[in-house]
Amino acid sequence: MLAFYRRLFPFKSLFTWLNHEHVPTKLFTHREFAFTLAGDVYLRYNSFSSAEELKKQVCSLNPTRFEIGPVYSARPRDKKTVRPAAFSPQLRELVFDIDMTDYDPIRTCCSGADICQLCWTFIAAAVRVLDRALRDQFGYRHLLWVYSGRRGIHLWISDREALELTDEQRRALVGWLTVIQGGKEMHKKVNVRIGTKSLPPSIASAYKMLEPVFHQLVLREQNVFKSQEGWEALLHLVPDPDVAQNLRDKWEDAPGRSSREKWQNLEDEFAAAAKRGGKGRPSAAQLQAAKEDIILQYTYPRLDAEVSKHRNHLLKSPFCVHPKTGRVCVPVDPRAIDAFDPAAVPTVAQLLRELDERALPSAPEGAGEQGHYADWERTKLKPYVDLFDRHVQGLLEETRKMKQKTDLSW
Repeated sequence: MLAFYRRLFPFKSLFTWLNHEHVPTKLFTHREFAFTLAGDVYLRYNSFSSAEELKKQVCSLNPTRFEIGPVYSARPRDKKTVRPAAFSPQLRELVFDIDMTDYDPIRTCCSGADICQLCWTFIAAAVRVLDRALRDQFGYRHLLWVYSGRRGIHLWISDREALELTDEQRRALVGWLTVIQGGKEMHKKVNVRIGTKSLPPSIASAYKMLEPVFHQLVLREQNVFKSQEGWEALLHLVPDPDVAQNLRDKWEDAPGRSSREKWQNLEDEFAAAAKRGGKGRPSAAQLQAAKEDIILQYTYPRLDAEVSKHRNHLLKSPFCVHPKTGRVCVPVDPRAIDAFDPAAVPTVAQLLRELDERALPSAPEGAGEQGHYADWERTKLKPYVDLFDRHVQGLLEETRKMKQKTDLSW
């Protein structure tokens, strides 16, 4: 790990990302960093004046990972010397965490910590839906998606408006985006409409994106309703007991039917029930609403809401290394999320091997021993740091425009 921190970790890029400009401000100097050391030693309330100071401490401690927290009203390292009332979180990126284990009840290819390209499609669908919602509904522009290194993905939103959100505002925003709610004992986890009214526009937009995912991923690739456990979970979401029993009888008589066949059976039974009607029976509108809610329950992003609600929550830094997999937590382009393969993300061992195998390019005359090349430029980490730097450039440009407006206002 020490060689990775010394030679490959992009500390300057990380500094500029958090600071929004090249000269240190409180966005960096009052920022909390927390280190996890070997033996599960946890050091909180660290803060630094520059990227160089951060790198020096990281190389000294050689942590298994480090996390980033909020910007406080005082320097976190001075916490013990300031009054408690004068030490509170002020600013924080709006963050989201999507973990593959939350999809265990509906994925059939893997479980627990395991992940493959097939079940990654659930994460990819979640990224597309959330990215669109946060840009279109809330107007955020500076969204950084980061692979967690194992089985999930994190989102950091660095817009000034997002940084300034209070805990109460964060709870409201997350509540607006949350559709899947309820524990294991609750069968129906989607309750987003009033009666049989249409889906709210924001969720209707997500539904259009997710319906094809349901048919391809849930029915065809994951074959979620093939097992009795799978189809019984589906039948719990059918609002008409008679329809549910008819389907149960059919599927018990021919348990080998695929999920696609079972879904077609459900649609046929719903259509027949809607024609029959009758007092005390679900209406056609109720049955259609139930079908839409089922599709949302199996495809809509499953958020770890607690991560997003509080400014003082710590989240693993981009470019840290996952201790179990050795993979680097790299930025991901949401526009290419379907092509992203977690198994192709480089590990620390691979990157250090690359450094040993690849000769340093010739430096321009008079450029010094290392020239203008950074070590990460000679490894598979390069496209990820380049992506990160393009994101950082957008933040720098935003800061420059804000300063120009401030200067003109005088």
